[in-house]
Amino acid sequence: MGVPLSVLDLATIGHDETPGDSLRASIDLAQRAERWGYRRIWYAEHHNMSRIASSATSVIIGHIAANTSSIRLGAGGIMLPNHAPLTIAEQFGTLETLHPGRIDLGLGRAPGSDQNTAKALRRDPKAAETFPQDVQELQGYLGEKSLVQGVQAVPGKGTGVPLYILGSSLFGAKLAAALGLPYSFASHFAPNALEDAVSVYRREFTPSEQLSEPYVIAGVNVVASDTTEQAREQLQAAKRSRLRMLTGRNLTREEADSALDSPAGQQAQQMLTYSAVGTADEVKNYLDGFAEHARADELMVTSLAPERDAWLRSFELLAEVSGMVDVAAQH
Repeated sequence: MGVPLSVLDLATIGHDETPGDSLRASIDLAQRAERWGYRRIWYAEHHNMSRIASSATSVIIGHIAANTSSIRLGAGGIMLPNHAPLTIAEQFGTLETLHPGRIDLGLGRAPGSDQNTAKALRRDPKAAETFPQDVQELQGYLGEKSLVQGVQAVPGKGTGVPLYILGSSLFGAKLAAALGLPYSFASHFAPNALEDAVSVYRREFTPSEQLSEPYVIAGVNVVASDTTEQAREQLQAAKRSRLRMLTGRNLTREEADSALDSPAGQQAQQMLTYSAVGTADEVKNYLDGFAEHARADELMVTSLAPERDAWLRSFELLAEVSGMVDVAAQH
């Protein structure tokens, strides 16, 4: 690979799994990814989702950091309108204090939930409108000069936890460019605006204390397997799962396959536009082309494989074929 590879772990709770099973699997993946040579792992804030265990994002990061030694860990991302900037500065300042040089803080403005859940979170419906100001307030708490007189984050002040702006539209691209921050585009589930957003970001980027040149991370799905047929079967299973999530219906395998041609089915498939599927070599070739297409400095890969063994195998095969580490020598 011509660009570094990182992992987005969605902390999915598989069928017949508990949240505990999911979190133990995340620890296992992080330890393996560290050995395999991935640059970082991020966890996303989602709420009230029965199949995702990453709601307490900073807690997961802290626990996995304590069970690894070198890989970078972070939020991809924290939905800042759900929180007071000071609270997030204290949380991530604490993480950075405990695990120096290993913590990232990606920030998004989406709710990460539905309207009822947003109410349960005590989220102000207008909170997203102040996202740019909240990012700057948070940045101040993590730097040397707070923007709020008389208020400091302890721990937090002076830690310089690196911030990343997450997005799937031009809004995030313009904000990241204006603040001189790295930009991570969610092309793994929202592919439509990728090219336009990256172009705007690179064109309008203003250097900052954190970053002198534009830096783009692009999300992409991966299903790597020992055979192309196995990988395609796993992709089809992922499409069924995505369709069930979008429709809220417990469709059988046959029902889901026939429904994939419906409007909801087309939406499920469109979300997975950027997916590398096949053998290790086929996946690598796709990712090489995707990195060029996305003008990405780094790829954030997430595995669509529905079963745990296949999920781990995707990351292992990709690490091996990318030359990050000789996986075979580790067995």
